[in-house]
Amino acid sequence: MKKILLTVVIAIVFLAGYSPVVMAAEEGIRSSGGGNTTFFIVVVLVAGFGMAIAAIGAAFAQSNALKSALEGIARNPGASGQILTTMLVGLAMIESLAIYVLVIALILLYANPLIKYVVG
Repeated sequence: MKKILLTVVIAIVFLAGYSPVVMAAEEGIRSSGGGNTTFFIVVVLVAGFGMAIAAIGAAFAQSNALKSALEGIARNPGASGQILTTMLVGLAMIESLAIYVLVIALILLYANPLIKYVVG
């Protein structure tokens, strides 16, 4: 229950941090004379939630990988070199998933391919 509450609080703080971006985008849209404010707000929220979920998932996966590697080294200290190498490769793969979400979020925020259907 505490983890869920902490996740909700983190999401609210994250969204509160994005509110100036949304307001600035809304003002820019009004001054340019076109566009759909709701679309841009949804894009910012989706990008924010996507990054939050990806960061939380990557953190849990990396902590589990590190815990398992340390348990393996504790059971067999002679295999620490192989375990360390395998763990680092696994951590890089886990982190790459979070980076892919970041790239998609940045594409949605700055180079959205659906913008031509909204602003016309």
